[in-house]
Amino acid sequence: MVIKVFLASSSGSTAIKKKQQDVLGFLEALKVDYAPLDIACNEDNRMWMRENVPVEKKPTNGIPLPPQIFNEESYCGDYETFFDAKEDNAVYAFLGLPPPPGSKEAKEAYLENGPVENGTIVNGTDDAEDEENLEAEEENIDDDTLKREVPMEECNGDEHTEEVEAEVGGETGEEAAEEKVAEEKEAVEDTEESLENTKAPVKEEEAQEEAEDEEAKGEDDQPVSEGKEDLVSEEEEELRQLEEEEAPEVRGGRRRSDRGSRAGRRG
Repeated sequence: MVIKVFLASSSGSTAIKKKQQDVLGFLEALKVDYAPLDIACNEDNRMWMRENVPVEKKPTNGIPLPPQIFNEESYCGDYETFFDAKEDNAVYAFLGLPPPPGSKEAKEAYLENGPVENGTIVNGTDDAEDEENLEAEEENIDDDTLKREVPMEECNGDEHTEEVEAEVGGETGEEAAEEKVAEEKEAVEDTEESLENTKAPVKEEEAQEEAEDEEAKGEDDQPVSEGKEDLVSEEEEELRQLEEEEAPEVRGGRRRSDRGSRAGRRG
């Protein structure tokens, strides 16, 4: 494959000359073989260039200006497209040539598309094949999803299972709600009853403990009262004996005093 660069050797435009020099100098730096074709001195070259540049790439007046680049008969582009490829490190792809091994462009092409030979991908696939493979995979996924039976609990959740069963049995949503409320009330009543049953043994135990405490307290008080009664009876007995002992002496004293008073009266 030969790279053809159409240029004008005797152009009076400084901008065109500069563009031509940039293209040729970069191709020489890359060591790319090319053939310069002068359109100023060769009418055939000029006519061939104008006929083979695509219509959409031609300017408004229909006359393409040099430099124009071809790979054999295939159109590569003009200076602007060549410059864009240069900025993107994609000059070899622009020229339709395989990048040399070890170059930056070769590494990027290998990472994106796999090995490249003669400007074509060896093990990679084009966009059309990628799209077809992706569509086939999506169809297989859809088929597998349709074939797989999903349980009712997985679709609606455990909370909605009772509602679905009520609708299947012919019950309305209101009846199902009323039944649900009744079930909740029964659950509350059962809970309260269980709590009362739990509290009853506790109350019985407390009453029994209180009765035992009172009985023990009565037993403790009884000996004390009996001891007091014994003590009082002993004191009363002692007082009575003292009174009995003092009674004769008092009586004797009274007799003596009566006798003295009588003697005094006589004297």
